[in-house]
Amino acid sequence: MAEFVYRPTKNRDFYLRMRLLHKSRLSPEKSTFFRCYKWVLWISLSLYFFSSYFISHKPIPLSKTHLSNSNSVHPSRALFEAVNRTLQESEADWGSFKDLKLFVYELPQKYNEDWLANERCSNHLFAAEVGIHKALLNSGVRTFDPYEADFFFVPVYVSCNFSTVNGFPAIGHARSLLSSAIQHISLQYLFWNRSQGSDHVFVASHDYGACFHTMEGRAVADGIPEFMRNSIILQTFGVEYKHPCQDVEHVVIPPYIPPDSIRKTLEKSPVTGRRDIWVFFRGKMEVNPKNISGKFYSKKVRTEIWRRYNGDRRFYLHRHRYPGYQSEIVRSVFCLCPLGWAPWSPRLVESVALGCVPVIIADGIRLPFPSAIRWAEISLRVAEKDVKKLGRILEHVAATNLSSIQRNLWDPEVRRALMFNEEVQEGDATWQVMEALYAKLDRSYRRSKVSSQ
Repeated sequence: MAEFVYRPTKNRDFYLRMRLLHKSRLSPEKSTFFRCYKWVLWISLSLYFFSSYFISHKPIPLSKTHLSNSNSVHPSRALFEAVNRTLQESEADWGSFKDLKLFVYELPQKYNEDWLANERCSNHLFAAEVGIHKALLNSGVRTFDPYEADFFFVPVYVSCNFSTVNGFPAIGHARSLLSSAIQHISLQYLFWNRSQGSDHVFVASHDYGACFHTMEGRAVADGIPEFMRNSIILQTFGVEYKHPCQDVEHVVIPPYIPPDSIRKTLEKSPVTGRRDIWVFFRGKMEVNPKNISGKFYSKKVRTEIWRRYNGDRRFYLHRHRYPGYQSEIVRSVFCLCPLGWAPWSPRLVESVALGCVPVIIADGIRLPFPSAIRWAEISLRVAEKDVKKLGRILEHVAATNLSSIQRNLWDPEVRRALMFNEEVQEGDATWQVMEALYAKLDRSYRRSKVSSQ
């Protein structure tokens, strides 16, 4: 893509002012809290001063009322400093990332907020693009000064254009929307052009990541857009072999599952509760897997599962949707996670979060955050060709090391590592993303300039 002409509209003084102004605007909840905090502190100080006066009958010197050494006598200055100290204390847990700084572009609403008019946008399986954005806005690594940033997050929601025919996300507009966003930031800021986007971060939480298509053949043919090839992609797609749709600097992330849905399910049925379903799967299982394009859905794996085990009383298999399916997962010992069109599945996250041993049937899949989650200790992998042996394989595990797997799986830290919380928690999925970016600091333009001086 041709380099855009940069027309600076903001200088660094602007960002320094914004940094101070935004300290109290990290989120609506925090903004309300700090307004209340300010008034409570002001009223408390006033009561203290008046009570001191009536007790001692002596005027209190003006200098005694200052909460700092500032020459200003305006009380809001002291209150503002107190708020800043509170913010700094709340960010103390981010110390493990040292001085990692990330700037979040404030794009026109057509790139993100406007899509949230549809509630599904923020809670469906591709909603990591929304979840990560929200989390970063409130995170301790965010900076309002792009000149001190190591990375630049580009918040574009491309998964919320739901088809009126089948209800699935239609992502045919993804390339043009992203290209438009890059043109915008290239014209408004200097940071894209100076690094050719190598320190910029995008989310591609779709079947084949930044190839932006649900069918592998078409995704491979289209490839990753040229304008994103230098950037860092956070994507759900990942395999252990060479693939055009991961031929870019990337981090494999989990699909999005609303944390509230997991929390509510576990409030009713804890992970250590009774599990009366031995093997569970609910989802698309085609009796005739060849679709209209001539491709075989799930490489016939799901069809084989249905044909072999539908009559087996040990297997709880259902082909139709059910809104309360998480209540079934939390009752199950093994949860099947076969590939669909792509290798990954939201069932993987739901199974782990609800304590059901995930049985991964997707050859060559690369799983998210291996440094935080020891997948071999909490899950099973069954080769696609061995589906016919699935019953015997699971019987063997149940008779040998099932209790060990469940003990590892039920560790709360494992569940936390796959959840995108709106407020970042230590060890959660956004935290893992920051860990991954911290390992890529060699791509930081700012640091490369400092080291070369």
